[in-house]
Amino acid sequence: MAIALSYADYCALLQENADSKIASHQTDITLKYPSQLGHGFMREVRLREGLALAIADYQYHDDIIIYTPDREHLLEYTFNIPDDYSSLADAIPYHLFGSGIALRESCQEYANQRIIWVSVHINPDVFRAFAGTPDGEVPNALQHLIGDPNQEYYVRPGQATPAMHIALRQILHCPYQGFTQRMFLEGKVLELMSLLLEQEAEIHLGKQAFAALKPDDVDRVYYAKDILLQQLNNPPSLTQLARQVGLNECTLKRGFRQVFGTTAFSYLYEYRLEQARQLLQERRLNVSEVAHSVGFGSCSHLSKAFRHKYGISPKQYQTQYHTSDF
Repeated sequence: MAIALSYADYCALLQENADSKIASHQTDITLKYPSQLGHGFMREVRLREGLALAIADYQYHDDIIIYTPDREHLLEYTFNIPDDYSSLADAIPYHLFGSGIALRESCQEYANQRIIWVSVHINPDVFRAFAGTPDGEVPNALQHLIGDPNQEYYVRPGQATPAMHIALRQILHCPYQGFTQRMFLEGKVLELMSLLLEQEAEIHLGKQAFAALKPDDVDRVYYAKDILLQQLNNPPSLTQLARQVGLNECTLKRGFRQVFGTTAFSYLYEYRLEQARQLLQERRLNVSEVAHSVGFGSCSHLSKAFRHKYGISPKQYQTQYHTSDF
């Protein structure tokens, strides 16, 4: 039988476990989950007034239902990380929320299911401040995210793009501590927000055509992605790829952007860079061998792409990673 809790009781259980804190600072608090509910942790990093990052990794002993009342909802985005997350090929769903009223609801989570998420909350005033104008007026394509405080909030689901994957990885494996950690995390949190907002604006301006794909077409788009990742060193052309998966080029282009938020070969490019970064961390191969294994063809080609993406050469990254023990 599921355990039923009000949201207030659930929060109280977390806060009561003061002696179970595994790390605590005024702006960075990590709490163990109450043993009567499960195991794991929830961490909150207050980056600045009105901007907070939360990371959770936990598992319940029993099914649990949490009842939440009507409440004020800030701007928010949440990425749900799969338990076996290992590469850019993994699907990571997200939800982008506008501000407004969240109506009462019940949320059920299940026993023995590992739950990992990264969530960011942004006060509307902080969001408006980025407009850089005296009245804080946000662009028309994004005004729906600052909802009427008396109306239900806006929400849109989506799938993480390769660029979002990389920022998430960097948040989850931040190599810094203290002052520099907060600066790094705030930068990555805002980078993720900018990627989501660019996508959101394109959708509302009609630049991203989100005509529904047939389920079979979605399967073929995923098949196309698998083919690309299996042939890193010699990927097919778009025409060849479309032919292999049984779609016309137009549908494949539209489908890839709709499913993955980018073009097929931008996805491949980002995947190659991420694979190169992971191989450099492992230190089993030199830079030239890494370049060949991920399909860049030459050390200089990888170095140029890597420096453009990460602001550092592959060799410097490998040395820095080893030194700082990422």
